[in-house]
Parts: sequence; structure tokens; C-alpha cells
Amino acid sequence: MPQQIEGSHAIAAAVARCRPEVISCYPITPQTHIVEDLSAMVRRGELGRAEFINAESEFGALSILVGASAAGARAYTATASQGLLFMAEAVYNAGGLGLPIVMTIGNRAIGAPINIWNDHSDSMVMRDAGWIQLYAESNQEAADLHVQAFRLAEQLSCPVMVCVDGFLLTHAYEPVTVPDEQKVNDFLPPYEPSQVLDPENPMTIGAVVGPDAFTEVKYLQHHKHLRALDRIPELSREYREQFGRAAGGLIQEYRSEDADCILVALGSLNGTLRDAVDELRDRGQRVGLVKVCTYQPFPHEALREAVRRARRVLVFEKHLAPGRGGVMAGELRTALNGHSNAVHTVIAGLGGRPIPLDSVVKAVEAARADELEEPHFLDLNREAVDRQIEREKTEAQPGPTTRQLLQRLNAGLAQAP
Repeated sequence: MPQQIEGSHAIAAAVARCRPEVISCYPITPQTHIVEDLSAMVRRGELGRAEFINAESEFGALSILVGASAAGARAYTATASQGLLFMAEAVYNAGGLGLPIVMTIGNRAIGAPINIWNDHSDSMVMRDAGWIQLYAESNQEAADLHVQAFRLAEQLSCPVMVCVDGFLLTHAYEPVTVPDEQKVNDFLPPYEPSQVLDPENPMTIGAVVGPDAFTEVKYLQHHKHLRALDRIPELSREYREQFGRAAGGLIQEYRSEDADCILVALGSLNGTLRDAVDELRDRGQRVGLVKVCTYQPFPHEALREAVRRARRVLVFEKHLAPGRGGVMAGELRTALNGHSNAVHTVIAGLGGRPIPLDSVVKAVEAARADELEEPHFLDLNREAVDRQIEREKTEAQPGPTTRQLLQRLNAGLAQAP
């Protein structure tokens, strides 16, 4: 039954019903409410023999779980932004060891400059770390994806990130049906590790592997992700049958069957894009949407099939690779190799900047008129950046560029340089 609940609380409740045995964390905005809830549940004895460990850092939190998972425990943590960067070495270790840890990412921008609002900079940095990455559009989907994530991780012996837009979802109150406890028990069996440390059979994990075998080890990691491309849709279908609602999968399509222009995005932005599709359809334009639910492994084949008949595709990205543009748009161009689709990159929502419906519609119409620059920065204050670029050619200013730009913006752009 739906209840009006904060996204973080719904995620914590869903994780609790997955029966984690070791939870280790270090708080960082915007995921703190998740682990606060779980710590309170453990303290009250609501999670059986689960152990909650307050670590001294994000690196420590995931390092603890590497040991716990290797010893055969179902393991969970959550982090965001700089916290994910701080645990980077352990992220790669967990991926390389194939440990089925589940981690929530409360997606948040990476500094400098300091910014605590939402974009996808943090999880994108870790896209090659060997973790499966699932992205939620809503808090309902976020809760449901965590149940699927534990089963997926344990079936493949591969860690999984569930990426949830910070504040836009984690701190938003929405009607959410927390997955039913008995149904979760039926869907997610007790953890049976495929690899486990055993004192009766001592071994070393993470040992040195030389050039003679390192490629083969990495190939096996790659193979698990290829298996995930088959397993994720199966789990999504099974989940829908048992719980009566759709969540996850590789991609989800909306009004895309006859579309000559398709929008593509990750996460909560898809809600705005769905509204844009409806508005443009009302104007007689054949526009559709493809939501990417699984970013890693990247669903090349599914996306190619979904967009190949469209004349053009606009990829909306909450991440910027400086000097390159959009990462997901590049992946899509690779998937469409040999096809004539025009693929446009739209950088939007960096550092939590709002993404107005009108701005999305204007970008789509500009693309359809072949007037969209590549990449397109949605609602970029072009006057501000052009003035700063010109000043840097002639003036040596003390202090960071960001401070100078903010000072001049606050002073008013109408003033002459």
C-alpha cells in the first residue's frame, strides 16, 4: 500500500527487507538519512543479527564490506560525491574481486567548486570500476531496484550501485509502496556466496597477478557484465510478475514507436522529458523517450534497436567530460555505428541547475531545425562565460576563476568589462 514517505526512508526500508548482515557507512549528504534509518533499525533489533559499523571514512566503510563480503556476509553501504571518490581504491577492489556488495549512490556533483546538489558526476567517474550501475527515475523505482540489486549481485557475484538523484529523490516525499516483506523473501533467497574465505581452507584474496594472467582476469570481469545484460531484463520481468509493478530492466520506452526524434536520459530527469514528449506530441511532432535504466553494462543492442528508426536522438546528460562533452552520447554513437541517426549531446542540470520544461522543448525544436550546437549546454549563461574568457586574455586576476565569475555575476552583467 502506498505511503507518503521520503525517498531515503523508502530506500532504507527496502534495504532492510533484503536482510543485510553487515552495514558499514560514513555519512555524507545526501545519503545520510538512509544509513541513519538502518542504524536505528539495527539498534532496535529489527534486522536480526545484522551488524552496523560506523567507519572512520568512506574508504574505511567499503574496505570493511570487502572483508565482510569475502567472509560470506550480505553487505550494504551508501555514499555520494567526494565520498565515492575517497573510497575509489576499495571500489575497484570490490569490483575486481567480484564481491556482491550493494551500494546506494545519492548522486551529487563533484567539486571544486564545492556543490552539494545533484548531477551524475560521481557515479560516472566509477563507470569502469567493475560495478553494475542501475539508475532510478522515481523513489518507487529506487526502492524496487534495491531488491533486484541484491539478487543480481549475488547471482553474478558482482557488486551493484543503485544510483538515486540526490535531493530530487532522496529528500523528496512521494507515495511509495515499500516492497512487501514476504514477497522480498520469496524473490531474494538467503545469500549463498559463490566464493568465500574459510579458515579451514586458508587463501589470499587480491593477490598479485602478473602480465601472464591479468588480461584473462579482466576478461572474466567483462564476461560477468555481458551476462548481466541478459539477467537484468529477466529479473525485471520476474519482479513485475511477483510485485505487480515495473521497475528497472535495461531501458524503458515512452511513445517511441513512430518517433522521428527520441530523447534519452538517466534518472529523475526522465519525468521532465516525458512531459516534454507529451507537449511536443500535442504540437504534432513525433517525439519519443527512451529511459536508460542500466548504464553499466551499457545496453548497446537494446538502445540501438529502440532508436535506430529515429532521424535524430538527443541525449540529455547530467555529467560533463571536459573537452569531450557527453559520455553517454559517445556510447550511443558507438552503438549506432553504421546508421545515419544524428546524435546530439545536451548537457543539463550540472550542480543541480533546474531543467525547465520550456528549455527542453526549445532544445528539441532547435535540433529538429539543425540549429543545435554540439554539445549544447542547456540554459548556459553565454554572456557571462564569454566575458570571463575575454577577461582572461587581458587581465591577471588574483583568486580562483569561479570566485571572479560569481563576483561579476552578482555585480550585474550589464556593466562593461
